[in-house]
Amino acid sequence: MPLTDVSIRKAKPTEKTQKLFDGGGLFLEITPAGGKRWRQKYRFGGKEKLLAHGTYPEVSLAEARERRDHARKLLANGVDPGEHRKAQKIAGEERAANNFEAVAREWFAKFSKGWAKSHADKILSRLENDLFPWLGARPIADIKAPELLRCLRRIESRGALETAHRVLQNAGQVFRYAIATGRADRDPSSDLRGALAPWKPQHYPAPTDPKAVGELMRAIDGYSGGLVVKAMLRLAPLVFVRPGELRQAEWAEIDLDAKEWNIPAAKMKMREPHLVPLSKQAIAILKDLQPLTGNRTHVFPGGHDPRKPMSENALNAALRRMGYDKTTMTAHGFRAIARTLLDEELKFRPDYIEHQLAHAVKDPNGRAYNRTSHLAERRKMMQAWADYLDRRRDDTAKVLEFAKRAKK
Repeated sequence: MPLTDVSIRKAKPTEKTQKLFDGGGLFLEITPAGGKRWRQKYRFGGKEKLLAHGTYPEVSLAEARERRDHARKLLANGVDPGEHRKAQKIAGEERAANNFEAVAREWFAKFSKGWAKSHADKILSRLENDLFPWLGARPIADIKAPELLRCLRRIESRGALETAHRVLQNAGQVFRYAIATGRADRDPSSDLRGALAPWKPQHYPAPTDPKAVGELMRAIDGYSGGLVVKAMLRLAPLVFVRPGELRQAEWAEIDLDAKEWNIPAAKMKMREPHLVPLSKQAIAILKDLQPLTGNRTHVFPGGHDPRKPMSENALNAALRRMGYDKTTMTAHGFRAIARTLLDEELKFRPDYIEHQLAHAVKDPNGRAYNRTSHLAERRKMMQAWADYLDRRRDDTAKVLEFAKRAKK
């Protein structure tokens, strides 16, 4: 006789385990301790087997019957329901192990070795702050576009539109890595093209008018802060490397006799070694600074801890002190000044300029130029650039002197 909820509730434990049958192989097992467990007998491959369906009342009589019927359908199709359940469990465990955070950290560990530390830190911060709290524990194969979009909308809502686009880009890289390594079938980030408000990269502020550049050079000469910061300020326009590369410069990298600064790949954004020819003006600044910091590792040691390089904000803080706000000039702006005026004013070949900026430049055959490519021409360019900045400074001084005399 089939079971009923009433008969199940009334059933009492005895000294031995009881079996109350419902039909189709399903029965309720009642232990001496009072536990009630659903079981199903079935035969597969000539052997009798047992399938567990949970405990009562957590699994009701109706639910137990549904599970029984599902198992019987599998049997009818030649599938062992016990083995099917084991396979599903293993697949579920694998999917849980391959959650978004696990795959993202694996991707980051594999590719961040070729990135500059500041770049790597930014990407990891985006993942940890904007994606992991909501998607980290989810199996990466199960994540759909609307889930990812909700994360991006949170970023948009705080006004960080650029970050939202960057996070979408990084998420896409993680999903494509998951596809390549067999942990996902598709990239949901591709479905979100056009879902975010448009954003265009903003160039770093910098005065590229020759007259304004002359005024900047004069302002640097008049800087009244520390000697080390002033030396870094004076050198920045002459070498126009990235601010992080400049502040981390070490005396061991600089050959004053050869008039070269060899920056190792580990310090470069593109993870390629970079050579900076030094003009006579740059050499003079370094020789003047050497008695002060030459016994240190770094050319520009930090004020609080001389064993470390100057702080990230040192150059920008000096520019603010000189009266240049963040909408007018930044430490990165020295690169924009050089890129613009070396082309427009001094007419140097764009590939010489781009190579000296340590941008990715390829020769006519598609091969990347190495660190010594066009070195003779770049030496001439760097000296011409330093001389040009001197002329801009001198022209500004003459104009100021003329204006002063005119007032008298």
